[in-house]
Amino acid sequence: MRILVLGTGGVGSAFAQIAQRRSFFDHCALADYDPARPAALVASVDDGRFSAHRIDASSKEAVVALVRETSVDAVLNSVDPLFNVPIFDACFEAGVTYLDMAMTLSEPHPTKPYEEVGVKLGDYQFERAEAWEERGLLALVGIGVEPGAADVFARHAADELFSEIDEIGVRDGANLVVEGYDFAPTFSIWTTIEECLNPPVIWERERGWFTTEPFSEPEVFDFPEGIGPVECVNVEHEEVLLVPRWIDCKRVTFKYGLGDEFIGVLKTLAKLRLDSKEPISVKGVEVSPRDVVAAALPDPATLGERMSGKTCAGTLVTGLGKDGNPRQAYLYHVADNEVTMREYGSQAVVWQTAINPVIALELLASGAWKGVGVLGPEAFPAQPFLDSLAELGAPHGVLELGT
Repeated sequence: MRILVLGTGGVGSAFAQIAQRRSFFDHCALADYDPARPAALVASVDDGRFSAHRIDASSKEAVVALVRETSVDAVLNSVDPLFNVPIFDACFEAGVTYLDMAMTLSEPHPTKPYEEVGVKLGDYQFERAEAWEERGLLALVGIGVEPGAADVFARHAADELFSEIDEIGVRDGANLVVEGYDFAPTFSIWTTIEECLNPPVIWERERGWFTTEPFSEPEVFDFPEGIGPVECVNVEHEEVLLVPRWIDCKRVTFKYGLGDEFIGVLKTLAKLRLDSKEPISVKGVEVSPRDVVAAALPDPATLGERMSGKTCAGTLVTGLGKDGNPRQAYLYHVADNEVTMREYGSQAVVWQTAINPVIALELLASGAWKGVGVLGPEAFPAQPFLDSLAELGAPHGVLELGT
C-alpha cells in the first residue's frame, strides 16, 4: 500500500510516528500547506518510506495532481474538515481510497436550528455513496477515535454483547491539565468550535434525526481508570449520523465532558461572533474570525510536554444482553499523556485519534476490512480492529454498569 497523508499537524504527525513502526505500507507521502512541517516530520521519523510535499488542500486539482505524482492507493485526510469536499472529490476523480476523521460539515436548519436538522454532517458524502459504489471505490469516513473507535465499539456491542439495544451513547471525558496556560484546547479549536456550538444532533427510531440547544441534557458520567466524574453535555458529532445507518437500536447520542470554563469560553466566542468561519475585512485583509482564534491559541501538537493526565473515549450501550437480561456496558479506550509522550512523542488526544486510521489502513491492506461506497467504521467487523488495538499495546476496556 502507498499512502498520502494530507495535513501534518498534531494528528498527521502522530499518524506518521505510529505508522513508522508498521510494515503494511511501502510508501507514505506527507503533505502540508507549509512545506517545512512535513519536511521536519520526515526528518524526525528517519524512515526512507516517507516523503515530504506541499499541498493546497482547498484545491481539488492540486490534490488530484499530488495523488498521481505519488502513485498512492489511499489518502488520509488529516486537515480541518473545511477542506473535506475538495479532498473527497479529488479522491473520487483519481480513483483512490479516501479516509477521514471528521465528515463534511453541517449547516443548521434556516428557521428551526434547535428542532430540525438542516444539512447534516456527512450529507455531502453520503449523497455520493452510489457513485462511489458504482466505481468500486471506498470512502471510509469518520475513522479517528470519535468518530472511529467509538463506532467500532458500537458494532462490537451489537454483534457480541447485546441481543437488543435501547441506546448507544458516546461519552468522552478527560482529566488533562496543560501547565502554563489559562486556556489551551488539546485538539483543533476550529473543529471544537464547529462541533460544540452547532445544534447537537440526536437520533431516535421514532423521530429520526433532530436537534437540541447546545450543551443540553447535562449528566455526570464517572469515567474509568482514575479520570472520575465529569459533567457531559450534548454536542454535534458524527457518531449520531453514522451508527443508525448500520446498527439496530432505539436512540443514539453524543455527550462531551467540556467543563464550565470551556463552555463559558465557547459561549463568549459565539457572543462576539468569533466563532464565525465567514471571512471579514480586517485592515484590508480578508480573514475568518475562527482562524484568528485558532492562530492566537497554542498549537495542540506542541502541548504534550506541558500536559498531564488521561483522556477517555467510549461508547455507553444500554439494552438486553445476550442472556436476555438488562445490561449497561461502557466500551472505552484511555490514553495516558505520559505514556504517549514517552513512547511516541505525541500528546494523548492527537495520538488517540491517529492510531485508528493506522489500524484501518492496515486492515484494508490485509483484506480483513473491505468494502465499496461511503462507509462508516461500524460497517466493518469489529474484532480485527480490537485485536489490532491490543497488539499495538492500547487495548480497549469494558466497564459493566448497573441498570
